[in-house]
Amino acid sequence: MQSTTRVALDAMGGDNAPAEVVKGAVDAVNKRDDIKIFLVGQKESVERELSQYTYPDGQIEIVDAPEVIEMAEPPVVAIRRKKQSSIVVGMNMVKNKEADAFVSAGSSGAVLVGGQVIVGRIKGIQRPPLAPLIPTERGVSLLIDCGANVDARAEHLVQFAKMGSIYMEHVVGVKNPKVALVNIGAEEEKGNALVKETMPLLRECTDINFVGSIEARDIPKGDADVIVCEAFTGNVILKLYEGLSSTLIGVIKKGLMSTLKSKIGAALALPALKNTLKSFDATEYGGAPLLGLNGLVVKTHGSSKAKEITNSVFQCVTFKEKEINDKIKEYIINKPAD
Repeated sequence: MQSTTRVALDAMGGDNAPAEVVKGAVDAVNKRDDIKIFLVGQKESVERELSQYTYPDGQIEIVDAPEVIEMAEPPVVAIRRKKQSSIVVGMNMVKNKEADAFVSAGSSGAVLVGGQVIVGRIKGIQRPPLAPLIPTERGVSLLIDCGANVDARAEHLVQFAKMGSIYMEHVVGVKNPKVALVNIGAEEEKGNALVKETMPLLRECTDINFVGSIEARDIPKGDADVIVCEAFTGNVILKLYEGLSSTLIGVIKKGLMSTLKSKIGAALALPALKNTLKSFDATEYGGAPLLGLNGLVVKTHGSSKAKEITNSVFQCVTFKEKEINDKIKEYIINKPAD
């Protein structure tokens, strides 16, 4: 019997809520019948958007959450005070097993705090990291951590490496994924204190395929499948990646439209060009899961449009089907230390 994945979706989170969030939810259930989406947000606003669409009966339900946590609010204070906000209500649904996952394009800080305080960490996990998939020349790599733990310690990065390896193998399907530590050079003596402390610990791990250091310039080449770093470095890499990608696409389009000859060439090359550019579109890969929690929490971009919301919902289905949390418990918590 086909299992249904229940996703609580923050209808009020992000720059384009609730319109794009609702559209993304509708697109998801119209493409798959194994999904149930709870649109968590201000009932009247969500109903107004939802009334524009046709979708299968029973696959979308509105859960009223009259409060909204704004981007500029202090996360801890907001989570504590706004008990009826879409983020708090949605995360409590995961905590109470009423939903399998929570997806939000809202306040990153509130999502991170709520994930740890409300959903809670798996026993033995010290710091849950945010782990988005990023496009590379060879497919995708997992960047872990990209925003949750700025002041991580060496033992945290070791757990990131193990969780990232599990995710890439079982969700993305990469066998024996190559794990690398972000550094400023390939030599062992290079790096800051955190890198130098983490390197020997990762080399001692027999349950991951650690290949050593990776420089930022080699990340887009796909030289490693799991890119390990603390959140400050990871966030800089991610933002530069996104900004450079969008800039290059814009420059290429402008160049192709600059002359009559280039326009003719662009028309001939358009199908191949679209496929190439699509592979470097971050929205194709969904959001960033907060790994190591007792339930799945996914953070999408604040500027997410419907496509990224839809793909984030699909991401939740794969996460559940592959039993990633159970695998994290088995391979990290119950496995004897190396």
